[in-house]
Amino acid sequence: MDMNREKKRNLIILVMFAAFFSVGMYICFSLQDETEYASSEGLSSETVIETVTNSVSNAVMTTSLDYADTAESDVVEPDVPAEVQEQTLESEHTVFTVQQYDAVVAKYASDTVNVRAGAGTDYDRLGKVSWGTEVAVIGATDNGWYEVQYNDSIGFIRGDYVVDDMPGVPYLFVGDSRTVQLEMAIGSNDKAYIAKVGEGYSYFKNTAIPAISEYAGNGTTMIINFGVNDLKNASKYVKLINDNIDEWTNAGITVYYSAVTPVGSCQSVSNSQIESFNSTLKEGLDARVHWIDSYSYLQQVGFNSSDGLHYNKDTYKNLYSYYMAVISQQV
Repeated sequence: MDMNREKKRNLIILVMFAAFFSVGMYICFSLQDETEYASSEGLSSETVIETVTNSVSNAVMTTSLDYADTAESDVVEPDVPAEVQEQTLESEHTVFTVQQYDAVVAKYASDTVNVRAGAGTDYDRLGKVSWGTEVAVIGATDNGWYEVQYNDSIGFIRGDYVVDDMPGVPYLFVGDSRTVQLEMAIGSNDKAYIAKVGEGYSYFKNTAIPAISEYAGNGTTMIINFGVNDLKNASKYVKLINDNIDEWTNAGITVYYSAVTPVGSCQSVSNSQIESFNSTLKEGLDARVHWIDSYSYLQQVGFNSSDGLHYNKDTYKNLYSYYMAVISQQV
C-alpha cells in the first residue's frame, strides 16, 4: 500500500512539473515574440517591406511544396485493391475532349504560362513558355485549353493565355541613361526598352515615339522617364505626351510618367531644378498619364550614386520594385 502511495505521489509530482514547464516555455516564447515584434519598429520601411515580402514568398513556397507533397504522395490503403486505387487516381484528373484542327495554327503566348500534360491544372507540368512565344496549336478542348506541339511531344495550355496576334510587351520603359542602367539591373524578361545614354526631348520625339508601336500594344504598361538631361524642356515634354496620349490609350497602352529622380553631388543638375521640372509635368500632363513620384520615394528610402547622377544596381532594383508597387495599385 505504501509503495502504491509513493508511486501516486511521484506521478503527481511529474504531472505538476510538466505543467509548470509547459507554462514557462509558453511565457518564454511569448516574450521572445514580443521582443522580435518590438525590434522591428526600428527597421527602415524598405527593410520591413523586403522582410514581409520574403516572408510571404517563403510561406507561399512552403505551402505549395507541402501541398505538392501531399497531393502527389502515394497513400495506399491496405484493404483497397490496386485496381480500384488506379481507377480512383485517374478519375481525379479533369476529363476533357479535344477537337483536332485540320492544320497547325500559329498563336502566341500572352504571358509566361505553364504547359501541362492534360487540359487541367491537376495534370503534370511539362514546362513553360514565355510571353511572345509562338505556339503551334493542333487542337482545342471542350474546357477552354489548347492542345499544342511542345518539345517533340504534346502539351496543353490554358486558352486565356494564348492569342492570335503577337501581343504587346507587358512593360515598356522609355528614357535616357537611367533607363539604360535600369535594364542592366533588372533584365529584359517580359520587358522592352527604348532608351539611350545622354538623350532627352529630341530623341523622345524623333526616335522613341515612332518606335513605341513596334513593342507596345493592347495590355502594355509604358513607363516614361526623361528630363534629367534637359530640365528646361518641361513644357515641351508635356505637350508632346499630351499630343500622343489618344493614340496610346486607343491602342490599349497604359501610360505612366516617372518623376525625374534626385541627384547627389552633381554640378550640372540640382534637386531644386528637378523639383521644378517634376511639378510642371505633374500639373500639365493629361489625366490619363499616371504619375509615379519616384523622386520622393528615393529621397525617403535613400540611394547610392558614384557620380551623383547615376545609381548603383541595388538602387535601380528598389526603384523598379516601387514602379511595380504603384502600377499594381492602379490595376
